[in-house]
Amino acid sequence: MLHTLKTYFGYDSFRPLQENIINHILTKNDSLVLMPTGGGKSICYQLPALLMEGTAIVVSPLISLMKDQVEALQANGVTAGALNSNNSESENANLRRECLMGKIKLLYVSPEKLLSEVDYLLRDINISLFAIDEAHCISQWGHDFRPEYTQMGILREKFPKIPIIALTATADKITRTDILHQLRLKNPKVFISSFDRPNLSLTVKRGYQEKEKNKTILDFIDKRPNQCGIVYCLSRKTTEKVALNLQKNGIDTAVYHAGLSSEQRDKAQNDFINDRVQVVCATIAFGMGIDKSNVRWVIHYNMPKSIENYYQEIGRAGRDGLESDTMLFYSLSDLILLSKFANDSKQQSINLEKLNRMQQYAEANICRRRILLSYFGETTDKDCGNCDVCKNPPERFDGTIIVQKALSAIARTNEQIGTTLLVDILKGFNNAEVLEKGYDKLKTFGAGRDIPPRDWHDYLLQMLQLGYFEIAYNENNHLRITELGRNILFGKEKATLVIIKREEFVAKSRKKKVIKDFKPEKPDYSNEDEFIFEELRVLRKKLADEQAIPAYIVLSDKVLHLLSSSRPTTIEEFGNISGIGEFKKEKYGKDFVGLIKKLTKESK
Repeated sequence: MLHTLKTYFGYDSFRPLQENIINHILTKNDSLVLMPTGGGKSICYQLPALLMEGTAIVVSPLISLMKDQVEALQANGVTAGALNSNNSESENANLRRECLMGKIKLLYVSPEKLLSEVDYLLRDINISLFAIDEAHCISQWGHDFRPEYTQMGILREKFPKIPIIALTATADKITRTDILHQLRLKNPKVFISSFDRPNLSLTVKRGYQEKEKNKTILDFIDKRPNQCGIVYCLSRKTTEKVALNLQKNGIDTAVYHAGLSSEQRDKAQNDFINDRVQVVCATIAFGMGIDKSNVRWVIHYNMPKSIENYYQEIGRAGRDGLESDTMLFYSLSDLILLSKFANDSKQQSINLEKLNRMQQYAEANICRRRILLSYFGETTDKDCGNCDVCKNPPERFDGTIIVQKALSAIARTNEQIGTTLLVDILKGFNNAEVLEKGYDKLKTFGAGRDIPPRDWHDYLLQMLQLGYFEIAYNENNHLRITELGRNILFGKEKATLVIIKREEFVAKSRKKKVIKDFKPEKPDYSNEDEFIFEELRVLRKKLADEQAIPAYIVLSDKVLHLLSSSRPTTIEEFGNISGIGEFKKEKYGKDFVGLIKKLTKESK
């Protein structure tokens, strides 16, 4: 396994969970893998595909995503292809022929194409495994539900002995359960990597108007010269307005939304990937499968519709593990518009609940990372120190008794109530539902009379975000006490709450500054020669253009930094750099080593 990892991907060791997942697949067992963006999901099925006999079938939702994956694999010397409607008939015919001959190790297909080939191509080839990428698309509870994905259960029926691996970066507990059910996985093992991305800072700005937002964004970019970033907007019109404002201030900016032609979108994406522009302003149509490792920041001009969307989008920053920043603007107008979208959707109750949780995150005054982790079922008893709340901490107090009162009421109703009814019980309100269900007889009835209802809702919001209880929104939004909550309830641990302060922060004005001459920023590598790095970038661009592929597929920025720091003078030394496999060593070693030797000699 390690030999294959080094040969094709250029790495000497696995990331957390990768080795366990690969071993599980090699025993031909089903699995569900949850890893955050940039966590290394693709190697979990790509490497076993190389180790097993036959062709791995990878189901992917977007043609652009398939294209990126296939190009990256081919650049590593792996025989891979994508069967889709963008190909010509002859290209698809050649690909089918190669599959039948056993020459393709990984075949990428859309769910529609998979269904049309189940009784034809797939029946006639030797399949090693099925990988369902972006598996949250299967679930009606997921943030990007796609009806065609729901038919993927046919794979278990048609190919009972072939292992299935479902992978996603964002899925809460209900979505996970639904994925397992829809795919009919047999005794699956669920692998959940930590959702924590400690290199991402988290900041929320509440109540800013357009002018204040624009000033803040310019100031933000001004403090991060030469750093690549993405600005996500809710509408096409806003995307274009924000981009125009940045361009007027001398910032190289591309626009990306569904209203543009495919050529315009491809150009924007390619310009961003190849560092020809510093910023891309985009709707949520942009980003899935973008493997640009040096995105240093992500700004949300508007609030996203769900935490899943938000987490996936901010995850496009800092994929190389280096420090990166995120900023979210949140306003009442966003909430009104998103609520309208949710009410008009086919999944009204689900989308409203997800929006509610996103709103709670935006309004929170406790560690934001704890809220995100709690949402995905991961609890921590420490604040992160890298969000706006941690950096400017609010005043806190020992809220154990308040928390115990609330959790006791939830427990005494057998976890059959929602937040509104819980507050009614704690306040001792004799309304119809309380009396009908006999909740006025509970020991905790009226136990929180001294706290205003508005504050109770705020404290419950804090408790939810701290992970003391969960909301089962597929069961009438009933509250469920977590293990962490039980520790508080039974006096094993204390609970700290935030003192409630109802005030808003207003953005300060700033002087306009112009940023020109965009060059991608470089991390601080010891002993790095900046001139050599720039010359290596020129060579990489030349090699990429010759092959008509993005520059990062030849070698990543991180690899170029390592080369300009260590300056290898033999092809063997070149191959020892992390991220350079055997194929790239043989293909590019002579060019890069030759240039490094020439530049090193000239500098002496």
